[in-house]
Amino acid sequence: MSKDAKNVPALRFKGYSDAWEKRKFVQMLNNSDGLRRGPFGSALKKAFFVKESSFVVYEQQNAIYDRFNTRYRISEKKFAELHNFEVLPGDFLLSGAGTIGRIARVPKGIEQGVFNQALIRLRINESMTDSEFFLQFIRSDFMQKNLTETNPGSAIQNLVPMSELKNWTVRTPVVNEQRKIGSLLKKIDSLIAATQHKIDALEQIKEKLSQNLFDQSWRFKEYSTPWKENKLKDIVSAYSGGTPSANIRTYYGGHIPFIRSAEIHSSTTALTLTQEGLQNSSAKLVKTGDILYALYGANSGDVDRSKINGAINQAILAMRPSKENDPNFILFQLMRMKDKIVSTYLQGGQGNLSGRLILALNLDMPESTLEQRTIGRLLQLLCELIGVNQSKYSQLELLKKSLLQNLFV
Repeated sequence: MSKDAKNVPALRFKGYSDAWEKRKFVQMLNNSDGLRRGPFGSALKKAFFVKESSFVVYEQQNAIYDRFNTRYRISEKKFAELHNFEVLPGDFLLSGAGTIGRIARVPKGIEQGVFNQALIRLRINESMTDSEFFLQFIRSDFMQKNLTETNPGSAIQNLVPMSELKNWTVRTPVVNEQRKIGSLLKKIDSLIAATQHKIDALEQIKEKLSQNLFDQSWRFKEYSTPWKENKLKDIVSAYSGGTPSANIRTYYGGHIPFIRSAEIHSSTTALTLTQEGLQNSSAKLVKTGDILYALYGANSGDVDRSKINGAINQAILAMRPSKENDPNFILFQLMRMKDKIVSTYLQGGQGNLSGRLILALNLDMPESTLEQRTIGRLLQLLCELIGVNQSKYSQLELLKKSLLQNLFV
C-alpha cells in the first residue's frame, strides 16, 4: 500500500472526523489464525474424495460466485487430519488462483468441511474489525488492485505473497464508523440483488407470455378467428445496404449515423456518413422504428427496431411492415424464432445468414391488425419495464462503485 495514502476518505458520516488509523493488515485479522492458505494439493487430491460423508470440500467457485454448494466429500479421518483448514460461519474465503481476489463470507448453516489449495481463509479480529466493512473493503477497487501482482514479462496475475499481504499498511476507522459504512454498502448490495431478481422475473414472464401468445395457447377473449400463415416477404418491404469504400475518407465523418450489425440495439453509432458517402455507395437509409435484422457477425440473428434514422450496411436486413401488420408483433415473432434460425441455417465461419432465407420465413399471424397490435404492445411494455430496471441496476452499480471509491482510503 502507498505510504502516502490519504488519512481520511472523501465521504464521512456525520459525527466522524478523526483521521483513519494506520495499521498492518494482519491487525484486522484474528490473532491466532487470521490468515491461512489452503493445503498443498497433495494433501487434498481427488483420490481422497468419498461418495458419502458428513464433511465437504469448499472450492474456488464458492468464493467467486458467493454460493456454498459443494461437489466433493472427504472422510472424517481426512477432515481430522486437515482440521487447521476447517471453514466456519463468519470466515471469509478469498480466491487465490486464476480469478484472483473474489471474496465471500461463509454463511451460517453450512456443512462442516475444509477449503482447498486455491483459497485463502481470512478470520477477522471482531474487536476492531466489522465483518461487513471488511467484506466491502476487500471488494473495493484499490484493494483488488493491490491483491494481484503481474510476473515480470508476463500478463499472468498472481495473488501477492502472504507475507507481503500480512504487512500491508492500511487505514481503518473506529469500529462504529466501520459498521455504518458496512451497513450502507450492504443496503446498496441488497437493492442491486433485488433489482436483478426483478429483471430475471420479468424476463421469465416475457418468455412465458411470448410462448403462450404466439402458440395461441392464450387468446384475448374478443378474438377467435384462426391465425393465418404468411411469408415474411409478403408483409414487409425489405432491403439491405452496403459499405462505402474505406479509402475515400470524404465518405465518412458526416451527419448520417452508419448502423452496423452490432449496433442495431443502440441509439448511437461509431461511424457516420457524409451525404456524398451515402450517394456514392449502396448504403441504404432506414427510419426510426424499422425492423433491423443482423445477417452477419457474432450477433447473427439479432433483431430490433431501429432507434434512429440512419444508413445500414450489407450485414443488416431492414424491413418495414405494411400498414395492415404491426411491427412489434413481427419483431417479437422473429425474436422468438432466433435460436431455431441460427441453429438450422447459420452458414460460414463468420456466422452469416441469407436475407432471402429470412424473408422466406413463415409467420403465424392474426388477420386482425388490432390483435397484432395488442400482443405487440403488451410485449413491448414488458421490454420497456425490463429496460427501466436494467437502467436502475446500472445506476446502482455506479453508485456502489462511487461509494467504494469515496468511503475508503
